[in-house]
Amino acid sequence: MEERRPETPAEAEGTTGLFTALGKMLRLLRERRGLTQKEFGELVSYGPDQISAMERGVRTPQPDFLEKADELLDAGGLLREVIPDVREAMAKARTRHPEWYRSYAALEAEAVELHFYANHGVPGLLQTEEYALAVFTKRRPFLDEETIEKRVADRLSRQQVFERRPAPIVSYVLEEIVLDRPIGGRGVHADQLRRLLRVGEMRNVEIQVMPTALEEHPNMDGAFNLLTPKKHAQVAYTEVQGFPRLITDQEEVRKIVDRYGILRAMALSPSESRALIQKKLEEL
Repeated sequence: MEERRPETPAEAEGTTGLFTALGKMLRLLRERRGLTQKEFGELVSYGPDQISAMERGVRTPQPDFLEKADELLDAGGLLREVIPDVREAMAKARTRHPEWYRSYAALEAEAVELHFYANHGVPGLLQTEEYALAVFTKRRPFLDEETIEKRVADRLSRQQVFERRPAPIVSYVLEEIVLDRPIGGRGVHADQLRRLLRVGEMRNVEIQVMPTALEEHPNMDGAFNLLTPKKHAQVAYTEVQGFPRLITDQEEVRKIVDRYGILRAMALSPSESRALIQKKLEEL
């Protein structure tokens, strides 16, 4: 059976036109002020990949972003005027994914805590647009162009979890090889390291690196995610060779939680990890 392509939240609720038009408006206002996406992003504390996604209508501009952008881009209230429409669209929005992924996606969207261990590549919530594009483009068997575009858009839309209020507690343990593998080429890799540094500066996020040189390792079983949905027990999620597994059995979850605690204890501290990421970026 052919896998049904995932819809973006905007497609699912029929709000694509709103965000496409708003994205065009943002781009025109930014260009009128003579700002690049990177320059504008620095002013509003967003990365250039996030600005690009908003301008293409695949990422929802948050109301506080629109407030700030209206002033910085001298929009004269134009962007503030659409905030009620954006709030209404956000209230309707629901994340849509391939059938096998929906249970996890729903839990991730409402989680009060998210913890990730990654041993091969940068986790989806941390990926830049270009990194995600490189991942899906090189996937085997090959995906068609439309599916690649939709999957990248879907991945970017999930990253709005960082903008939720109240903010969830988020932590990562990344194997050092994740920082060394130049997915997408040198330029894409450099931008990805910069995004790790930006996200790692958020008060609710901690990123730790597991050094390759360590002679002991408590988890050789692969990557996993730990989620604590609001008012629900913690669950785990794993995915191996296209076979996803949402783990709700509390004894199994407890074992993974225990493993993750040991991983965090053995990994570099968040500040040491930032220094290592910065060093690798400077050496590129």
